[in-house]
Amino acid sequence: MTIHQTVLGCDISKSFLDVFDPRSGRCVRIANEKDAVEAFAASLAGTDCLVVFEATGVHDRLLRHALGERDIPARRLNPVQARRFAEMCGRLAKTDRIDAIGLSDFGKMVQPKPDPAPCKDRERLAALARRRDQLVELQALEKRHRADAFEPCVIADIDGVIESLGERIAAIEAEIDRQTRRDADLTAELERLTSAPGVGKITALTLVAHMPELGSLTPKKAGALAGLAPFNDDSGHRRGRRHIKGGRRRVRKALYMAALGAIRANTRFKSFFQAVAERSGSKKVG
Repeated sequence: MTIHQTVLGCDISKSFLDVFDPRSGRCVRIANEKDAVEAFAASLAGTDCLVVFEATGVHDRLLRHALGERDIPARRLNPVQARRFAEMCGRLAKTDRIDAIGLSDFGKMVQPKPDPAPCKDRERLAALARRRDQLVELQALEKRHRADAFEPCVIADIDGVIESLGERIAAIEAEIDRQTRRDADLTAELERLTSAPGVGKITALTLVAHMPELGSLTPKKAGALAGLAPFNDDSGHRRGRRHIKGGRRRVRKALYMAALGAIRANTRFKSFFQAVAERSGSKKVG
């Protein structure tokens, strides 16, 4: 494990980055804009620095790419993990500066492994996959509206929306196909995934887009990241029922649907599922 001499904490918002540098003991605010973020990343080139920040959706994208392009190690933390560390240290107050200091302290104490550099092609694929999911959800909502409609003009309007959404979904799926064909590694990964029973094209796409770490993790870590690893709930003589928690909801949902498909289509999986259900008394407990 590489021990980084300097760990910078960076609190990210839509408009600003608040960066705490333990070398100076100061917190500096910079604009969350392309030029400013790239200048900040360039100032770290050639130094032994690790940048630690919370996952903030699209707001950390500029920083991740600027650091990745300059091979500056960075770690993106789950906000819950960062907050619990702050509470453990007795920091109940929350400001941008305090959060930046807390992230620096977390990195210095834990020395987390840096994340892989972001891949623009995979991130574009993830964005397309998310947009497809959004359109599919909208289409499902409109179909439910249609089931409750009785006025002919309302039904006609809903049918038009459903048709339009279907065209948009088809267009997004075509762009996804073009994106995957451009990358031989992505194409090969999708082919490997779809060779598994129950894993169709959409499930494979979801895994590739939303779980790029797949293939570099142990089975246990992959299960925990997907939110499918059961965690113990024991205390003293009590042995509680194991529960899954956390993880990536979209990945978990896709794998659940894939499991249902495998149970229906593959006798081996069906027999295993029935044996587990009989042993546990529940169809959702392993």
